[in-house]
Amino acid sequence: MAKEKQENRVFENETGVQGQYKNWFLDYASYVILERAVPAIEDGLKPVQRRILHAMKEMDDGRFNKVANIIGQSMQYHPHGDASIGDALVNLGQKDLLIETQGNWGDVRTGDEAAASRYIEARLSKFALEVAFNAKTTEWQLSYDGRKNEPVTLPMKFPLLLAQGADGIAVGLSTKILPHNFCELIEASIKSLRGRKFELYPDFQTGGMIDVAAYNDGKRGGKVRVRARVEELDKKTLVIRDVPYGVTTTQLMESITKANDHGKIKIKKVIDVTAADVEIQIDLAPGISPDITIDALYAFTDCEVSISPNACVIVTNRPQFLTVHELLTVSSENTKTLLRKELEIRLQELEDKWHYTSLEKIFFEEKIYKELEQKHETWDKVIEAIDKAFAPFKKKLKRTIEREDILKLTEKPVRRIYRLDINELNEQIKAIEADIKQVKFDLDNLTDFAVSYFEALLKKYGKGRERKTILKEFDTIQVKHVAIANTKLYLNRSEGFIGTGLKKDEFLCECSDYDDIIAFTKGGTMKVVKVSDKVFIGKDIIHAAVFEKNDERTTYNMIYLDGKTGTSYAKRFNVTGITREKEYDLTRGTDKSKVHYFTANLNGEAETVKIILSPNCSARIKEFDFYFEEMEIKGRSSMGNQVTKYPVKTVKLKEAGKSTLAGRKLWFDDKFGRLNTEGKGQYLGSFEDEKIILFYKDGSYELTDTEITQRFEPEKIKLIEKFVPEKVISAVYLDNDKQQYNIKRFRIETTTLKTAFLFIKEGTGNRLEAVSTDAEPLLIVQTGRGQAVRKAKFKVARMVDIMGWKAVGAKLTDYSKTLEMEWEQKPKDENAQPELFG
Repeated sequence: MAKEKQENRVFENETGVQGQYKNWFLDYASYVILERAVPAIEDGLKPVQRRILHAMKEMDDGRFNKVANIIGQSMQYHPHGDASIGDALVNLGQKDLLIETQGNWGDVRTGDEAAASRYIEARLSKFALEVAFNAKTTEWQLSYDGRKNEPVTLPMKFPLLLAQGADGIAVGLSTKILPHNFCELIEASIKSLRGRKFELYPDFQTGGMIDVAAYNDGKRGGKVRVRARVEELDKKTLVIRDVPYGVTTTQLMESITKANDHGKIKIKKVIDVTAADVEIQIDLAPGISPDITIDALYAFTDCEVSISPNACVIVTNRPQFLTVHELLTVSSENTKTLLRKELEIRLQELEDKWHYTSLEKIFFEEKIYKELEQKHETWDKVIEAIDKAFAPFKKKLKRTIEREDILKLTEKPVRRIYRLDINELNEQIKAIEADIKQVKFDLDNLTDFAVSYFEALLKKYGKGRERKTILKEFDTIQVKHVAIANTKLYLNRSEGFIGTGLKKDEFLCECSDYDDIIAFTKGGTMKVVKVSDKVFIGKDIIHAAVFEKNDERTTYNMIYLDGKTGTSYAKRFNVTGITREKEYDLTRGTDKSKVHYFTANLNGEAETVKIILSPNCSARIKEFDFYFEEMEIKGRSSMGNQVTKYPVKTVKLKEAGKSTLAGRKLWFDDKFGRLNTEGKGQYLGSFEDEKIILFYKDGSYELTDTEITQRFEPEKIKLIEKFVPEKVISAVYLDNDKQQYNIKRFRIETTTLKTAFLFIKEGTGNRLEAVSTDAEPLLIVQTGRGQAVRKAKFKVARMVDIMGWKAVGAKLTDYSKTLEMEWEQKPKDENAQPELFG
């Protein structure tokens, strides 16, 4: 009885829920991975996609078919609902590669869905018919119900997986392969076949810009950053020209609205006017910088997204994680193998055709057909007689004569044979032999044949499939620099609290949620904290402000009392790197130390103060001036210089000081189009209140300030440098209407900042060729090519008078396609102002 109960318990465990989970879960996971979510490496397709394409090939007659009919045909092979087939078919059609579409198929940019399947139509593209199908090289298997054959994989002779990309979530793993450019994939396939190095980076239908610095060949752990193109239409309006991959215009607008609602950006409204091209207009709030807003859009909205690739594919019925290089190499070799199979099949067909045509020629030329007129006892005797008649000619053939060959000859209608017929057969044999020779040559030179195949694909289908996504290295946007001051900060000096929730206390400043706050107390301590509702600093706060990390210009001037010795010290210091929430002691750290005097100077100003000593002290001079400008700026931990050993009654400001710092040195980074103080790019000079001037290739100039958050477009800039009003500008530009180059010299007369002024003749095709601010510029003009090269030098300052900035200028020379010009570069002093040449 106990044994029977034990057996029943075992049976229940195997058939119950626990047993089913234990035994079936692995089967379920394997099914989802192999049959639904992850593409095969051979053709780059998931099973549903492969079955759709196979069904469409069966239906193909050159005309469009209703998508509803295609779904029905596909259901013979795919054991799931029509919805999954319909979604997969629309997804394939929207990629615009294997399927030609007709009707409303939706829009991946806006997120609009396709019309119902009964209203839209599709057919296989010519490209798909050429690269994806060949019944002779296809491996077949029975469909799920055993009624039909379906391909195990399609004989794909193209890196489809990398062209279309793939997304899939299975059980315990997922795949995400980004799409790549059609033309670049073919070029990379050719390089792979040749054994050369190649690089591949994603390219999206939606356009935009992509930073592939961390792509890591598509491996797990890599990532790409994708941005929409945001342009400044005018000082009050921004325009978004495309959307990042995987983001729709609706999602993008929602993210912008959300960022505005949370105070991260300030805009008046956002309008979607997308038609044939994406166009989202953003109207800025009054007084808001468009440059800072562009950075904020990238920092806080879906104008920039990060995508992590995860290339998982099915290899010999197992999921594997591969790189883009490995995927393309496998695809190239697979294409080469398929082409070899096609050539071998073609060779066999040609040899069979040669064999039969040769038999036919001998059959008629040697009049073997007359054996059919002889009286033989049976049909087999007739076949034997014909076979015997061929005996003298068998050595000329490449294989034995089969009974089926003779039967096929006897089926040909026997009529009067002319010499013309024999000649035609000879021509056919010659043509077949030439084809056999070519096929054998291609087999012997299979790599070259595969390269020619890819080159033909590129020539035939590459037009209009150029790269849409711009490869560009992105700069790192400091969130705190672009965040809008969206909250108010308050201060309780006596109790030592700072926070956004202390609304009954003293208002300090407006700041953003991403800011750090630096605060100093009467006791000589300093602390840096994050903006929060309420945070304790220390009693008797004497100064607090928004903290800028690595700020070497803000200088703190302080006089403090050392509590142990009674001596007063003065110090000047910067605060650059710190540990947040840590308390720093700026005095000598003894009890009863306190601050007599403290100022924060944004540009390193050094004031003069009057120090009044205690009237009861023994000092002979009880009032004297102290000059901070005589002190060096040191670190915050420095002790400082002794001011007096006598008790100090008070310290008063006597005279505001001037900056003791040199001008701020600026560089222009032409990679990102940014100004910086880190020494990246072209050195512009040392600035205090000076301006920067930019000359653009379209013939305009612009004056601007030294604000670091500005954005420039390097590809449009001809020259950028520090603006010196006294300098004379020498410029050469193309007058496209008159087909001539004009030259002019002028001074900058405008003072308006951040406004472009056209200083060349207005007209279509007119452009700035060269510009210099050198006092005595020497222009070198070269014409001709090779042996016919001619050079001429022009001393511009002597040949052209200074004129108004709006003047047309004087003719320099006629336009020529071979003409080149540059300024002669003079030896530069290391400390001289750097200069670019047009």
